[in-house]
Amino acid sequence: MTANFTKTARFAVGLLAFTALSAPSWAQSVNLTLLIDNGPQTVPVFEAYVAAFEVANPEISIDIETRPGGGEGDNIVKTRLATGVMADVFTYNSGSLFQAINPQQNLLPLTNEPWQANVQDSFKSVVSSGGEVYGAPYATAMGGGILYNIPIYNELDLEVPTTWDEFMANNEKIKAAGKVAVIQTYGDTWTSQLFVLADYYNVQAAVPAFAEEYTAGTAKYATTPAAMSGFERLEAVSKAGYMNEDFGAAKYSDGIRMVANGEGAHYPMLTFAIGAIAEGNPEHLADVGFFAQPGDSSNGLTTWMPDSLYIPQSTSNEEAAKKFAAFVASPEACAIRNDTVGATGPYLISGCDLPADVPPAVSDMLPYFADGGNNAPALEFLSPIKGPALEQITVEVGSGIRSAADGAALYDQDVRKQAQQLGLEGW
Repeated sequence: MTANFTKTARFAVGLLAFTALSAPSWAQSVNLTLLIDNGPQTVPVFEAYVAAFEVANPEISIDIETRPGGGEGDNIVKTRLATGVMADVFTYNSGSLFQAINPQQNLLPLTNEPWQANVQDSFKSVVSSGGEVYGAPYATAMGGGILYNIPIYNELDLEVPTTWDEFMANNEKIKAAGKVAVIQTYGDTWTSQLFVLADYYNVQAAVPAFAEEYTAGTAKYATTPAAMSGFERLEAVSKAGYMNEDFGAAKYSDGIRMVANGEGAHYPMLTFAIGAIAEGNPEHLADVGFFAQPGDSSNGLTTWMPDSLYIPQSTSNEEAAKKFAAFVASPEACAIRNDTVGATGPYLISGCDLPADVPPAVSDMLPYFADGGNNAPALEFLSPIKGPALEQITVEVGSGIRSAADGAALYDQDVRKQAQQLGLEGW
């Protein structure tokens, strides 16, 4: 098991210790291996999950392994699945990247597990293949947009923008005040994608059938002006000189720190970063707000389903692995997550509630999910196609190495390769 527990994990052990007295007796002890990404909000949550689970199930121990995020992590997951050496349980993306790991060939179905009755259908749809459900949610739904520093907005008397022109006007005022307007962290290449991916609500507002036509191979980024806009927005921010000087080397953890303590005003990011702020910069949690990426005229939120827990067919500990999956998809686990990294968005499991004192960035996100709110799933949840080279292309566009038009055209080529690998018609 993990050697060093977080404070929350130790608390969970004490809280659930009494359950060990009534745990069922198994014929022999079982050791599970668990592979997770090394994100600053993922590790403490799973340390807490494992600590509580092991106390409630003393016959099962769990060893945690970590992997990088982004493309490097994708390759590790795919390689370990292909070679039959995957951990007994692992976390990975839902949506199009889930489809790319050949779930019917590599994963155990979890369709008929009793706990699935409490999981929202919207989540099941993004971890399903061939009529089977393969995943268990362990986190909240997310929004993609802009984290912003509230004290800077107050100091410069800025209003939250609802159009791209308003956003760029705010950036100009922030730059004129001698501050970093837009934080970018290309040292972690996956973070470079947000201006493109978080723009999808605006794409769908302009071209409602884009996802269907894109999947069929009849719509392209380079030939659809609304879709091209994400690359153009990335290019515009770079050309205007709004970014931090060390954007090429800065990491995700730097971006979180910068937006939290006011070293920069805006950080394009998914809202799971709220948990990282709570973990690493809790004294500044109330200083960070959130708004959806503005469009030319539309204003709504591009949403992401959370990553999922999966069990590979290669496991030799199926029952114990399923027991752990049931735990992470339970209200008990949601409460542990709230206590460990705080609330970062709406849960997709019945009985999982948000605390009353959510941070501002969470409060800012909730109206987009309320009745009458404006949100749309990210493209990767509406289409199985997401080219693996996007993060490298957006680094080039955001760094001024490649134009927006060239970046979009190159991404269309990258997408074409993946669509052909998936055997989609029209490609």
